[in-house]
Amino acid sequence: MKFNFSKKIIVSLFLFIVQFSFAQKKKENIGSEEVNVVKAYTPTISDASKIQESPVLDDEGNAKKETIKYSIFSFPVASTFTPAKGKAEGVEKEAKEKFYNNYLTLAAGNYGALNAELFVNQELGNNDYVGGMFRHFSSQGGINNVKLDNWFYDTALDAFYGANNDKMSWNVDLGYQNQVYNWYGLPMDFGSTLTQTDRNNLIAGIDSKHSYNGISLGAKIAFNEGAFKDASMKFTHFIDSFGSSENRFLIKPALQFDIAEKFLTTNIIVDYVGGTFDKNYTNTNTEKIKYGFTNLGIAPSINFQENGWDVKLGASLFYSMDKTGNDNKFLIYPNVSVAYPVVEDLMIFYAGAEGSLEQNSYADFVKENPFLSPTLSIAPTDKQYEVFAGLKGKLASSVSYNLRGSYNNERNKALFKANDYTEVSTNENYAFGNSFQVVYDDVRTFRFSGDLKADFSENVSFGIGGTFSSYTTDLQQEAWNLPAIEINSSIDFNITPKWYAGAKLFYVGERKDMQTNIDLNPVGSPVKLGSYVDLNAHVGYKHNSQLTIFLKLNNITNNSYQKWLNYPVQGFQVMGGANYKFDF
Repeated sequence: MKFNFSKKIIVSLFLFIVQFSFAQKKKENIGSEEVNVVKAYTPTISDASKIQESPVLDDEGNAKKETIKYSIFSFPVASTFTPAKGKAEGVEKEAKEKFYNNYLTLAAGNYGALNAELFVNQELGNNDYVGGMFRHFSSQGGINNVKLDNWFYDTALDAFYGANNDKMSWNVDLGYQNQVYNWYGLPMDFGSTLTQTDRNNLIAGIDSKHSYNGISLGAKIAFNEGAFKDASMKFTHFIDSFGSSENRFLIKPALQFDIAEKFLTTNIIVDYVGGTFDKNYTNTNTEKIKYGFTNLGIAPSINFQENGWDVKLGASLFYSMDKTGNDNKFLIYPNVSVAYPVVEDLMIFYAGAEGSLEQNSYADFVKENPFLSPTLSIAPTDKQYEVFAGLKGKLASSVSYNLRGSYNNERNKALFKANDYTEVSTNENYAFGNSFQVVYDDVRTFRFSGDLKADFSENVSFGIGGTFSSYTTDLQQEAWNLPAIEINSSIDFNITPKWYAGAKLFYVGERKDMQTNIDLNPVGSPVKLGSYVDLNAHVGYKHNSQLTIFLKLNNITNNSYQKWLNYPVQGFQVMGGANYKFDF
């Protein structure tokens, strides 16, 4: 045991000495050696041995698979299940409303108002048809603070006959109209130079009634093939209860040619008007006042599209012959326009310049103002040019707009102006300041207009529009009875399939007129006619496809505004009635 322990001590001492000697060598400089790499290291992967997909089995116990045979024993099973037959889901079809060829409307209201319309149309065969229309609207008056009768009647009867063929269609019509009005618009200070008794006697002696009668014969023809496109003709004979008489003949054929895939359209105009007035306003003439004008016109134009632009180039040429004054004229007017879709249907820019010779007539003046004196001066208006530009389009699929600005230059423009008067019993019944004359002047007009229409749904539609105008005249002090502002708005909606309603609002700005009582002051000054608002509404009930009952409310604000100087209108008006459609 002693030997082994001594031996272990000697071996351990020897290892310690060797380790110490190696440690001493590490502190010494062992030098450096340069190594050159001849080729970069490129590792490779050796191909692996693929294991066979179907290993070979040498086990003796791997015996061959035995074939197993199956036997099926079937027996009937009773089944009581019967599947239901499929049924397609039906879609409700809206009943198509039947179209009736004829209708009758009857309505009555306060102020003794009566409205009646009858329209009949009957097919005589496969192509021919015949029909007619009767219209009547009247009121028994009742306007507050009016000294003279203010009732009126307006009755018209029309008959027509026509045919629609494969290559052409045509119709002829015959019409008659009778209108009766009263010159009830006495000046507010009428009789100021008389005693109360003389004033009352003078007013009591005024027969304010006057009437108009007109008969017309017209015809139209249209062709589906060929260069001759269509033509219209109308003859009108118009008279009044004071011996005035007027004849007018108008014919307008139209031609259309296809030149290099562009359409050349030519409108031809032959327009004659002539008539007489028994007296002038001051009753100083010994012969009738006569007038007569024949306007011959031709208006060629060509339309084409180029790079998105829709272009119309044309002109209107007129030769006007004055039958009584030998003042014949040859006139040329522009007729050009362009349109370009800035943003497809959302914004379309358009601009142009147009002009024409407008034939004025006694019958047309009466349609606008029935309170005229039968002592007028009739002459055509030279509409030299109207330069315009605007934007139109859609803000949404159901909202459309149109903005337009224009400058209009017209020579010999017709203006309505109140007649001057004296307070003497020898005057004609229209010569007490209760009628209007027609004066002419060169008028230049700056105008801006805008319209917005929206169909919010199938049951609600809305529209609003306005016009703002500025006038400049040469001879007259003002552009008489022309408003600077006009605004209109409407809304219509279907409440239920049977109930419907709607409303309309009109705003007309200030106008100016002038009237002089020569007995007091031979020199007058313009008078302002105040602006007014007229609110109307209607409601209706469709009892069935034939019968509809309605109620109309007019001038709901009950404002007796003056549409013309000294002519206040009726206040709040209520009218109820029914419309019935039928077939023979």
